[in-house]
Order: sequence, then C-alpha cells, then structure tokens
Amino acid sequence: MSSRKQLPESVSILIPLLVQDVPIWFVGGGVRDHLLSRKTYDLDFAVDGDAIAFARRVADQLGGYYYTLDEERGTGRVLHQDEEGQRLTLDFARIRGDDITADLTARDFTINAMAINLLDPDEWLDPMAGANDLKDKVLKTCGPDSIRNDPVRALRAVRLAIEFDLSIKPDTLAQIRDSQEELRETSPERVRDELFQIFSAQRPGRAIRLLNHLSLLSIVFPELLDLEGLTQPPPHAYPALEHSLAVVDRMGDILAVLQKKHDPEEAADMHLAQVTLRIGRFRDQLNHHLSQYLSNTRTVRQLIYLAALYHDVGKPEVPGDQGAKRTFDKKIGAEMVEQRARALRLSNKEIVRLGQILRYQEEPIILDHSTPISPREIYRYFRKTGAAGIEVIILSMAEFLGTYIPPAPQNAWQMRVEVARTLLEAYFHEYDQYIDPSPLLKGDEIITIYGVQEGPAVGLLLEQLREAQATGEVKTREEAHALVGRMVEELLHE
Repeated sequence: MSSRKQLPESVSILIPLLVQDVPIWFVGGGVRDHLLSRKTYDLDFAVDGDAIAFARRVADQLGGYYYTLDEERGTGRVLHQDEEGQRLTLDFARIRGDDITADLTARDFTINAMAINLLDPDEWLDPMAGANDLKDKVLKTCGPDSIRNDPVRALRAVRLAIEFDLSIKPDTLAQIRDSQEELRETSPERVRDELFQIFSAQRPGRAIRLLNHLSLLSIVFPELLDLEGLTQPPPHAYPALEHSLAVVDRMGDILAVLQKKHDPEEAADMHLAQVTLRIGRFRDQLNHHLSQYLSNTRTVRQLIYLAALYHDVGKPEVPGDQGAKRTFDKKIGAEMVEQRARALRLSNKEIVRLGQILRYQEEPIILDHSTPISPREIYRYFRKTGAAGIEVIILSMAEFLGTYIPPAPQNAWQMRVEVARTLLEAYFHEYDQYIDPSPLLKGDEIITIYGVQEGPAVGLLLEQLREAQATGEVKTREEAHALVGRMVEELLHE
C-alpha cells in the first residue's frame, strides 16, 4: 500500500490554497485509492467551515468550473483538467456532525471512512478500521442503518464489491435487501450518478449481474422486468434478459481490446482477435469518440452500456407468443429508453443519442450481406444514424456475440466485423468523401438559377445532390448543374 505521507499530486496542489485556521480533510474513496496506489480522478474533501466558499476559490485559482451540489448541506463541486489533460472532479462538503470523526463514522462503508488532514498530512484518521477491511478484502457498512439512511449506497456496494474484488459481509447484504423499497424513492439524480459510476468500469457486466442477483436491477431499470423469462427463437440461445446481460458482457470484451492500452492476451479469443486485427487500426479514433462528454460528467462510453442493456426492451411490447418470431419494433424500444433517460434526468443530448442507437441498431445487420458495401449504403447509413452510428456499430458486434453460447459462428462473425471495418473506415478516414462532401451547389443558387421556390423541394434537391457526390456520380459543378437540371425537369412534370 501507498505511503501515507506522500499525497497524490491532484491533492497536493490544494495545499497552497488552504487557510491555516480552517481544517480541510482529504476523505472517502480518494484516500482508499491512495492506499492502493491507484490513480483517482474523483476527489472528496471535508471542510470545517464554509465548503462552498472554499470550492469557489479553488475553481478560481485552478481555472476550473464550479457549481453548487447542495446549498443546504454546504457542498460544491469543481471540475478541473490537470496538466496531462485528465478531467478531475473535486467535491467539497461541510463536515457533518460535531467533528471529522463523527463525519467519518456516519459514512457509507468502512473502506471509505478514512481521512488525511491537509494542514498536517501526517495526521491520518481511520476510526472504522477501513484499512484493515481493505487489506482483508471485505466490504461492510459503518453502521447497522447505513444503507437504510441512504439507499443509493446499495448500488455503491455493488460497484465497490466488483471493482475491488471484495466480499460483502452478510449484515451488509441484509441491509441491501432491506432497502429495496426505499431505493425506489431515492433522488433519480443520485441513482443516475451511481449507475454511471458502474458504467464507467472497464467491464461493468459483472456489476450489472450482481445488481440483478440482488433484485436491484429491476428497481432502477423497471422496463427490464418484462424481459425476465421472455424466450426468443433461434439463433438466440438465451431468454431476453439474459441475452441483454450477455450483450453488456461482450461489449466490455470488445471495448477492452480496443483500448489504447490493452492486454494482448485479452484478444486470445478468436472472435476478439478478429476485432483487434480488423478494427484495431481505429483504436485512437474510437477512444476519442467514446471519451466525448454529452453532459458535464458522463461520456459516450458510459452511455453505450445503457443502450446495450436496453437494446431489446421493446420486445415484450410487441404482440406475439412466447418463443415465436416477433416483428421487433425498434421505435418502441427507443421511446422506452428515452423515457427512462428522462426519468434519470439525463441531458437532452444523451436522450437523443440513446434514442438514435436503439432506433437504428439493426442497420449494420441489414448490411451483413452487402459485399462489398456500396458508397450509397455508407452514406445512407450515417445519414440516418449520425454520430450515433459509431455506437450502433459497436452494439451490433456485441449483440451478435451475446446471441450465442460461445463460440459464435465464425463466418457470420467475420461478415459482421467486416461491415464494422468498412463503416469505420469511411467515418474516420474518408468522412469528407462518403459522409459529408462539400456541397457543389448551394440552396440560393438552385432558387435563383432554376426558379425553384424556397421550401422542401430545395432541401430534397440538395439531399439528392449530396448523395450523388458521396457515391461519386457527381464530381464537378458542371455535373451538379446537369443533375439538378434533370431533377427540376422531373419535378415540373410530376
């Protein structure tokens, strides 16, 4: 374990900003990670005084972004990028209780109930013996009512148990089971934040399965309840819910081998080896795309796991006998995930992106038998899906692998990977050619030269011209004028 005296750099930078008579403590999960010599980017501080004022000062000094989390409880957040461009979240809260010891003993789990005094880093508090529990790899609450007092801690227990490979103590498990009804009434924003912490793991599938085992999954994602036991026709090897969990698992596998820093042994599986061989060249671009923020704190990479979990959620809403082939209406599933996203208070960008992923999730499957995929098909695919087309590609591969008891059929898998490679090649390397070519003519030119009235007809002409450019049928302004002239003639004779 790490030396107690040597604070992380992201914490040390705060020391010059301290007021000497206002104790500030580095607390919670950051201290736990410091003990384990793990880098951490979510840091918590307990302030014996005005935490909001101090947080504002930190944001000003570091050039970060500040917002108030809880005015009544005196909690503020600072978002800051370090010198390496890593995004840091620093939360400052007023000490709760009579002193720092009372604050720590009222926390969630013993491994999160440690503190370091920033005015004197040699002063280390561990009133609940959390360091020993961390060493013994057990997870237990700080008190008998810890989870009942804050039911969202049930979700946190699952995340911590999986992330640190901890055994949950029986009394803590009992608290989790006893708090299920209270969890239904918990603030949706806090539930959302815990869930997206789970989705931030490299492979969140194990945590999702543990949530399901503890009967928590259907509480936070009630739409999944109808997938339980819903049988599916071949080639599906699993009932609908188990299939969705398998898709989350396989998505974790795929994204793991596509990380910038990946373990080559993870690609020993022949299916993942195909991903590395055919798609590995897009590793940097994919990671940049998945690391984009659609809200202040949540990335595309986290969102895609929610899409995977919900990708079949519309199936029970479509009439059909158990086990019979269903005409799956993607629109229903898209509307359901959008509704759940609104309930969790996700941003509008996230809601739209989730809906796009589920509406168009079968587009790559349609292209499976198009060999080779034509420029027109590439253009129309991304015209439908937009930036969500990247997530749809990844979901289509995970969904394929999650359909079968391993190993999945190799020939069909190679076809699915080849579709992914072709689409990614076009998006990342030939965007201006196949997806968004520079217009050879503008709308006002069409209106002036061809006498077309401003309105939908102009948009239709521009779209057809744009597609013709993407397919290579039109390459010059002369050819563009010839095409538009023919199309205008056709419109006049309709």
